[in-house]
Amino acid sequence: MTPMEALQQHQELCNELHELTLEENSFLQEHRRAPDSAFLDRKRKLIARLDDTLAALKGASREGTKSADFKQAVEKTRSRILQILQLDKENEQLLLRFSLTGNRTASAPAPAPSVLQSIYKRHG
Repeated sequence: MTPMEALQQHQELCNELHELTLEENSFLQEHRRAPDSAFLDRKRKLIARLDDTLAALKGASREGTKSADFKQAVEKTRSRILQILQLDKENEQLLLRFSLTGNRTASAPAPAPSVLQSIYKRHG
């Protein structure tokens, strides 16, 4: 496999990861809870494939890596990876926020109307 082919496979996977991360972000913002196990399984499978594409990149020969096309493809891939990392960081913050607010105990029950009336009478 040529370095350009390995990089293109890696780019395609990065695009899939970006789409999945966007999907996760939308889900978190809409449902305010962690995604289900099916979603997490999809994410694990993509990450396993990421290991494969990285291994293919490392194993590819170095011929053609100095070309302008290859360098441009590397920069495009780096940019996509940064987008994924930024979204993932936002998703982690959302998960943390929702896990903290979801575990709070219920606030004190609202006082009965008679209690409120007696307070108004005292201060009225």
